[in-house]
Amino acid sequence: MDLILNNQAVFASLFGFLLLIILILRWRANAFVTLLGCAILTALLAGMTPETAFSTVQSGMGGTLGFIAPVIGLGALFGAIMEKSGYLEILALRLSGIKTDTNRSMAAGFMGLIAAIPVFFDVALIILLPFIMKLARKAGKAPLFFGLPLCAGLAIGHAFIPPTPGPIAIAELIGANLGQVILIGIIISIGCLIISGPVLTLWLDKTNRLPVSTHVMPQLEISDTQTPSVSFARALGLMIFPLILIMAATVGKLLLPEGGLRTTLDIIGHPFSALILACLTSWFCVNFKTEADKNQFKTALAGAFEPTAVVILVTGAGGAFKQVLVNTGAGAQMAESLLAWGLTPILLAYLLALLIRVVQGSATVAMITAAGLIAPILIEFSLSGWQLALITTAIAAGATGASHVNDSGFWLVSRLFHLTEKQTLQSWTVMTSLISLTGLLLSLLLYKFL
Repeated sequence: MDLILNNQAVFASLFGFLLLIILILRWRANAFVTLLGCAILTALLAGMTPETAFSTVQSGMGGTLGFIAPVIGLGALFGAIMEKSGYLEILALRLSGIKTDTNRSMAAGFMGLIAAIPVFFDVALIILLPFIMKLARKAGKAPLFFGLPLCAGLAIGHAFIPPTPGPIAIAELIGANLGQVILIGIIISIGCLIISGPVLTLWLDKTNRLPVSTHVMPQLEISDTQTPSVSFARALGLMIFPLILIMAATVGKLLLPEGGLRTTLDIIGHPFSALILACLTSWFCVNFKTEADKNQFKTALAGAFEPTAVVILVTGAGGAFKQVLVNTGAGAQMAESLLAWGLTPILLAYLLALLIRVVQGSATVAMITAAGLIAPILIEFSLSGWQLALITTAIAAGATGASHVNDSGFWLVSRLFHLTEKQTLQSWTVMTSLISLTGLLLSLLLYKFL
């Protein structure tokens, strides 16, 4: 009994963890409601008064959303402009000028990586799929020869490179610098893409393991004359514009003295400013032929915020749970236990994210939940900014792995490429698992030196 009383906060937190995992993984409960409810219950069981418990949850959620909500909202708007203005299509059309099928497969992967930065995975895949089908038809290859690298690039960009919601949420919850996360994310993304995209595809093709389907949905066909009226340089430049601004501010802090240019970079390179400038610049670059086109474009952009609501609320609830663990002191005690057991924070974070991903399906929910649970423990370690960025990528890697039948992405790929469940497991699931393992290994390797 004395053991429980002396470690009341830890036992309360462990009970909260267990209840959270059971509700989400076993009963498929709503992640927002579950996180928020478990945060309140954990605070009360840890000995907080009701007033203190609700105040802690409120401050944790409010503090998290103060950064997350504007960034995710601006990122969604920026992505919608990229989607509706034809910039994704011009990237795809550039593929037709690349020689050899192997190089086109590689280019399809990098096209997916770039496209996933501003646009959600499913939207980008649906937009770019007709061009992949056209390439496959001309080359006499299975659609997945170009489609699997594209999907790899989209999945990797969605997981590792802000301003996609997942890595933004992780970075905010564990206190990582967004610029460092972008730099590390790009490095790890390239390694993951090469291995899990073109290399895996070529091996599957040479060993006759690449699923073959010649079926193409009629609505996904495109004509040779269907070309957007924007340049490739403009499309590529606009897509990476906010990343350049954010990374410039991070590099400036490392290399430049106080004041002058560094102050300017700090202002324009803050995620708020970078995304606002990206939205405005991309908007003014759109060529509207008529006023009716502009009004229609505005109406389409209004729907950009709909898919962000769930992500924002779940992230806020994750921040609330984190704050409870911090204020009760449970995080500090758990950190001491980890040190005694010899577990490293980065490996624990990866395994936690992978577990949640495998059982409940959503990569974004797995990222946010794992980050919220691990954040109070990380506070007790003397971690550098680069190490926190690598823990961010490790969580993202875990949350990307082993996609199967409970993941909406599994069924999207299955239906768009007209694959059976077995074929999807042999291609898409293998590819996401390879992304996860490669991302973990690269994160662990860099973690030892940074």
